[in-house]
Amino acid sequence: MNHDINITKLKLNCFRQSKVPGEFMLQMRVPGGLIDAKYLSVVQHIAMTWGNGTFHPGMRQTLNMPGIKYENIEAVNAYLEDYIREVEVEACSVDMEVDSSGYPTIGARNIMACIGGAHCIKGNYNTHELAKKLEKEIFPSHYHIKMSLAGCPNDCAKGHFNDFGIIGVTKPIFHKERCIGCGRCVKVCKSHATRVLSGDNHKAVKDSCCCVGCGECIEACPTSAWVRPEKKLYRVIVGGRTGKQYPRMGKMFLNWVTEEVVLGVIKNWQAFSANVLENKPQYIHGGHLIDRAGYNKFKDMLLDGVKLNPEAEVAQRILWSETEYRANINVKSIEDHPSQGNPYSCSIGK
Repeated sequence: MNHDINITKLKLNCFRQSKVPGEFMLQMRVPGGLIDAKYLSVVQHIAMTWGNGTFHPGMRQTLNMPGIKYENIEAVNAYLEDYIREVEVEACSVDMEVDSSGYPTIGARNIMACIGGAHCIKGNYNTHELAKKLEKEIFPSHYHIKMSLAGCPNDCAKGHFNDFGIIGVTKPIFHKERCIGCGRCVKVCKSHATRVLSGDNHKAVKDSCCCVGCGECIEACPTSAWVRPEKKLYRVIVGGRTGKQYPRMGKMFLNWVTEEVVLGVIKNWQAFSANVLENKPQYIHGGHLIDRAGYNKFKDMLLDGVKLNPEAEVAQRILWSETEYRANINVKSIEDHPSQGNPYSCSIGK
């Protein structure tokens, strides 16, 4: 029976092939990693009715039900109709027709997010609200993209290992007259951040060169000498990925940009992907597309029509650092030409 199953089509329908012939796992999207608890009954019903009675919290914050027989997929999709309409269209305003055929694509992956400013005291913005706005720009689409939103530079959401990592940053406002010189902000910056604060004449002094915008000083200050501005700013990391061949951590593309800039950049991703892939979508990491096009083309296309705010900084070049496995290469030649400055390159000689 397995020879008659179109595995690629089912994958686009958000069903993943099992090691058991004829069985699949449904990946239910959870945009921004946050949904109403009432939808847990949907998970339970699918798992108990058509699955094997278990569910897996997916690594991308999806809700996954394994053990679904091929012949039951049509029934599962019909049951999902209300969930998809409520979570994708009504909550995120994505432009899509919803019917009994289930998900139209898995190309634009579930946007991940930490709990962010909705709960965490370190969160610099509401990650879930931004995720809903971004889902509207990327889903549904067959062009592959992985995105993660982190409320602060702690990056609990692992934005550095996604095509796009959106990290909340802040530019703390300092009221010198409120500072009592207790040194708590200096201590917390030294232990948790980038050591840009020091004390001078019983007042805090900041070297803004290396501030990452975490806001730790704001949380530590007992007199509100450091306060969080109303204006929310973001850092955009690009090109990160896991994988077997070329895993690498993403690099900073934009810093201190507004939400409007973030939305404008993500709106341009589909056009960039289509350009690089010649309008033929492939399941491929965004970092590989950047590599194919070159950073300058990527930068120009992603910033096309985007008005940068005054504080915005744009990386003029990116030097990637990745683990590279290259077999059957003479070790002496690697010593002479060490992978263009890549310290993690591995060579396997005969």
